[in-house]
Amino acid sequence: MSLHTTLIDAATLAALPPDEVLIVDCRADPAGAGAADPDKPEREYRESHIPGAVHASLEHDLSDLDRKGQGLGRHPLPLEQAFSAVLGRWGWRPGLQVVAYDAGSSALAAARLWWLLRLAGVREVAVLDGGFAAWRGAGLPVESGTVERAPSQVGLHFDPEQAITDHATLHADPRPVLVDARAAARYRGETEPLDRAAGHVPGALNRPFADNLDAGGRFKSPARLREEFAAVLGDTPPQKVVHMCGSGVTACHNLLAMEHAGLHGSRLYAPSWSGWVSDPSRPIATG
Repeated sequence: MSLHTTLIDAATLAALPPDEVLIVDCRADPAGAGAADPDKPEREYRESHIPGAVHASLEHDLSDLDRKGQGLGRHPLPLEQAFSAVLGRWGWRPGLQVVAYDAGSSALAAARLWWLLRLAGVREVAVLDGGFAAWRGAGLPVESGTVERAPSQVGLHFDPEQAITDHATLHADPRPVLVDARAAARYRGETEPLDRAAGHVPGALNRPFADNLDAGGRFKSPARLREEFAAVLGDTPPQKVVHMCGSGVTACHNLLAMEHAGLHGSRLYAPSWSGWVSDPSRPIATG
């Protein structure tokens, strides 16, 4: 079976043998634990999901909310032991293709799972392009209830070079090129619905994650993405690029888009804006 390492379409996913793929439903509310209805994603999963899919909680499986308040942002990265336990609960094994999906085109939590697996050295992971909406739109079957797979023993380790958690690293010499994935109005400081202060890290560039998608809500072609990232980054090599957003989730969409475009090696500033503004003494830029 061919391995899928960035994106996969609904028809290709439907054709994969069920015992050769782990499908993960990552539907989530962008507001996270502060959402008006935090149980909605899991409830929607139980009502209808891709056959065989397990459910991933952005707050409890793909983040460690117990570490909030430590300058690590609204969605702190899970510890590698906890993430290994999650994968073991899902019955993951080395070499098993993983496919993550969200409700629709945004693919935010799905991209977070994609990146976490890559952080742990797993490459056989892809995001369903267009999400659950694309699956339903193709007339493919769904099921209700919950899925329990035979558990496995997993002991993965994260690559510390891929994730920046120390804020001081942003001022290291040479400084990385920081790319903010939030909407332009939040980046400019015109509005801030979630975090303590509005604006952006001084010197950060802006590439809203929504710009990675075409009019139909699917990822743009690799060639188009390369062209558009070049317009933002100039001749900066991908290895010097560090992505950020509000809490380290949306930024993974830009990481996925760059990898899909063949621009390999960029990294994540995991605490992102919510971590940056946790210390009022850190500078803020607007405009």
